[in-house]
Amino acid sequence: MARRIESGMDQKQQPRAYLLAQLPWSISAGITVLSATWIAFSFLVISDERYRWASWAVAASLLLTAVILMFKRHSPNPLHNYHTALIDTLIRSEAVPLAVLNRDAMVVEMNEASSRMLGYHRNDVIGEPIMRMVDPGSRMELQEALEEAMDGKTHQKNILITHRSGFPLELQVVCAPLHQDGEVIGALMISQDLSDRKRNMERIRYMAYYDDMTGLPNRTLFQMKLTESLSRAKEEERMIGICYLDLDRFKLVNASFGREFGDMLLMQVAERLNRGLTGDDYVARMEGDEFALLLGGIQSEEELIARSRDIMKTIEEPYELKGFPVHITASVGLVTNLVEQDDGYTLFKKADIALVKAKESGKNDCMLYSETWSNSSFERLKLQHEMYRAIQRNEFVLHYQPQFDLVSGKMVGVEALVRWKHPVRGLLSPGTFIPLAEESGMIVQIGDWVLQEACRQNKEWQDAGLPPMPVSVNLSIRQFLQHDLARRIAEVLETTGLEPQYLDLEITESMTIDIGHISRCLLAITDLGVGISVDDFGTGYSSFHYLKNFPIDRLKIDRSFVRDIQQDPSDAEIVAAIIAMAHNLNIQVIAEGVETEGQMEFLRKHQCDEMQGYFWSPPVPSENIEQMLKAG
Repeated sequence: MARRIESGMDQKQQPRAYLLAQLPWSISAGITVLSATWIAFSFLVISDERYRWASWAVAASLLLTAVILMFKRHSPNPLHNYHTALIDTLIRSEAVPLAVLNRDAMVVEMNEASSRMLGYHRNDVIGEPIMRMVDPGSRMELQEALEEAMDGKTHQKNILITHRSGFPLELQVVCAPLHQDGEVIGALMISQDLSDRKRNMERIRYMAYYDDMTGLPNRTLFQMKLTESLSRAKEEERMIGICYLDLDRFKLVNASFGREFGDMLLMQVAERLNRGLTGDDYVARMEGDEFALLLGGIQSEEELIARSRDIMKTIEEPYELKGFPVHITASVGLVTNLVEQDDGYTLFKKADIALVKAKESGKNDCMLYSETWSNSSFERLKLQHEMYRAIQRNEFVLHYQPQFDLVSGKMVGVEALVRWKHPVRGLLSPGTFIPLAEESGMIVQIGDWVLQEACRQNKEWQDAGLPPMPVSVNLSIRQFLQHDLARRIAEVLETTGLEPQYLDLEITESMTIDIGHISRCLLAITDLGVGISVDDFGTGYSSFHYLKNFPIDRLKIDRSFVRDIQQDPSDAEIVAAIIAMAHNLNIQVIAEGVETEGQMEFLRKHQCDEMQGYFWSPPVPSENIEQMLKAG
């Protein structure tokens, strides 16, 4: 191709090149004659020696110019030397697909970039009509572009061409005329693959509107879909509902198994959410462990609540991570489009407020937004600020609930329960601020203070000559996951002077999800001589494996089972079974939430060791405990 194209260019440019080659020689000869004439004129006419030397200098300059032009005549044309190399480079290039066509649209030459793009070998295409590879629907457009090129015009078209393997390629082609001796002998076709660009654009669009990990739509696309669905729902006068879902205690999964397994769990949750959708529904991952569902086929708020509970049951089915069964619950905030003025953003904000309410009410529940609610987000932000200030101003106090031996009836211990002495709202119970403290991370500071104060107070009672007894302190998940927990406990015991056997730490079943960490942590704590109790037993994972292998001293039966032991035979059997099982493992049992004599007699009959509850005493200030101990 290089030789053919170069030959055409040489034939066309021969007359012009000849004239350009002769031009320096003609000028040089003229300047030489002029120089000689000037020298003769200087000798014959100019008599002044100074002017004669100036005249000779001018003549010398003219002679030098003539010599330079003579050399220029014999020097080669630099562009001419590059023609062959330039064309050979274009043929081998893989940067820009090029093809040379004759007037009959036959392929005369094709470079490597075109061969690679089309999947054909160069020798298989040369001599073949280009139309053989063009999609039938694009042949007319390419024919028009080639006809324009044959008329001496450059034309651009988008066409479909078929790859050798059979799939279509969308190309942007520029057809430019090839001239020789003033005539158009063919066309140069320069191509650009638009398929790659479209795939890249599609990938960018996907990343903008979809979650890369789960494949679900993201917040942006969900908001667009919600706005569109709201508009249609108003026109058709039908109801739609939004479920804003958040996984409970998902951070514990990440902390226990690592983020990689946390991501695997999220993908399984996404698959389950997708599984139960109808054609009118839509699900998206908003961020982290939060998902949103748009339910378009509901008839009432009751149906929305019922469907939400079905979704929660689907999520509650056990998962398996590292061979360990994991149970996850979810909290859901619900809202409908009954208020006509609400746009998509307003509805979503209301669903978020309902979700916060569900979290505050104990999690694992769904709540429908009520128009009577105030702006809970602002209230939470205000409460968080006040709680931070309360830590600095020592506004927290401890109340203690006595624990009694069911045989002797004597007080055998107390549980330390934190209260917030709010300067405006009065004494606040833990349910008002503990969930927010856990969410914000301030629970660690509060928990450290509770541990320090409970140990100090117990030591003070002992120093006052009162009967020694253990004080129970609840550990939060965040405290329990700290790797220096045993060291902190040892420092508190050393600072307060309390002997370790008079401290009992309460953990929940959800903390036992990470077997390795809990083993190391519990062994380090028991090595100090501190007791370990499992609080709210029966409401979490309830794995008997950790009761057998971990150093557990005591089980606390959750109040939800104790409450109905006289009315619900199933609860009664569960409580009796827990007591018998724990005793077989040499573990003490204490029942919490005992409020009636009948409940106490049931527990005593089944040989429960201890109890606590409002039947004998609610949580009281430290002064009351001192009086009770003195009274014996």
